Amino acid sequence: MPMSAKIVDWLRETGHDAVHLHDEGLDRLSDEKILEKTRREQRVVLTHDLDFGDLMALSQREGPSVIIFRLQDMRPITVQIYLVEILNHHSDVLEQGIVASVSERRIRVRHLPI
Repeated sequence: MPMSAKIVDWLRETGHDAVHLHDEGLDRLSDEKILEKTRREQRVVLTHDLDFGDLMALSQREGPSVIIFRLQDMRPITVQIYLVEILNHHSDVLEQGIVASVSERRIRVRHLPI
């Protein structure tokens, strides 16, 4: 399930090298192919699709990092608030490989491989 393109726009505006699959015409790319592309380009997956956590656990790989948003309110401004929290407190481990699960109650970070 795709993240809002507004999140990608905000990330770019704040100096991050971010892309949205839609911008590249890759809306229908399989989850496995998304992970391959992300790993190859050394990016982080932002999603609200729980399958990515399972795929990373099954793969036993150390990357890419995946941030799964499990918020009731998925409006871009709400996602940005949590994303700022992650970038401020977990940016060092994003490069090492994590799966972060983000809900209103907490941000849970698990180091890869799981």
